[in-house]
Amino acid sequence: MKVDTLLEIIGASFYTGVPDSQLRALCDHLMDRYGIDPKHHVIGANEGNCVALAAGYHLATGKVPVVYMQNSGEGNIINPVASLLSDKVYQIPMIFIIGWRGEPGVHDEPQHIYQGQVTLKLLEDMDIQSVVIGKETTDEEAAQAMDRFRAAIAAGKDVAFVIRKGALTNDKKVRYANRYTLSREEAIRHIAEAAGEDPVVSTTGKASRELFEIRESKGQSHQYDFLTVGSMGHSSSIALGIAVHKPKTRVWCIDGDGAVLMHMGALAVVGTEGPENMIHVVINNGAHETVGGMPTVAGKIDLTAVARACGYPYAVCVEDPAALDRELEAAKSRRALSLIEVRCAIGAREDLGRPTTTALENKKNFMEYLKRAEALC
Repeated sequence: MKVDTLLEIIGASFYTGVPDSQLRALCDHLMDRYGIDPKHHVIGANEGNCVALAAGYHLATGKVPVVYMQNSGEGNIINPVASLLSDKVYQIPMIFIIGWRGEPGVHDEPQHIYQGQVTLKLLEDMDIQSVVIGKETTDEEAAQAMDRFRAAIAAGKDVAFVIRKGALTNDKKVRYANRYTLSREEAIRHIAEAAGEDPVVSTTGKASRELFEIRESKGQSHQYDFLTVGSMGHSSSIALGIAVHKPKTRVWCIDGDGAVLMHMGALAVVGTEGPENMIHVVINNGAHETVGGMPTVAGKIDLTAVARACGYPYAVCVEDPAALDRELEAAKSRRALSLIEVRCAIGAREDLGRPTTTALENKKNFMEYLKRAEALC
């Protein structure tokens, strides 16, 4: 189905969401049509943030907004859906467009499997009527589904279109870029070199995939790394938990700008705890690059100032390999919580692979290494 046809059927004029590769056609269409425009299209920090923004739009205009997301974002909307939108509270109607990763019977990455199994059940539990849109769905069927939704919307209820892989198409594919030249993979190569045999917690998406392949290319063990393949935005909190309970071990966190924004409150917790054995590296390309390259607001804010305001005793921004190397070595010798923001280009190798070990193998090997590393300190 053409994405502009679906949007015409829905008939909304305000969209907000968190980008998803399964919804690339939708994201490209919105960026091509509106760009980032607070009147019509906003990419939020997380899905709950988007629901609240959309609620404000409804309160101001009386119109029905659209919130788009990957199904992994359902967890972030449960609270505002149940305690704000619900017809038992404020009766704020909303239309969700949800990319169905991990759909049963469709091969996907391990972090999507369980989420895919419970996607429709979670919507049902939240009293959100839903319809599945697949490649075979006709324009007429989509229009009929929207007609069925209208009664629920009029009663202040929420509805959802759940999008199967490849169901939406768009004639134009938008290319995203920035002014930086250092690639994320090259930055991670420098970080891995500096970290040596220290444990590393890496964030969701291509960053973890690149770290895995860097270890492979160097013939290094994967035991040093915990690959946070799911739970976007939580890698720094995982690293904090490790650093606090393994105080003799230096712990690295390779984070991303979209992940930091998604749960920015973690910066305040990390900064307040101030573990002197933690080095937090944020790779900032100002984009949700893993799911297509749509922009984040991180390209326009000073993350190092935010980190210092949250209690990080040291925070610096770099954008070239030499400066990165200097700051990595300085952080190692500083023995104080440090944040290094690395400004990078958007993009990744076309042949970038995925981890060949299972998530459970990764966890067990990493935990065993943490025990050995602490014993040697």
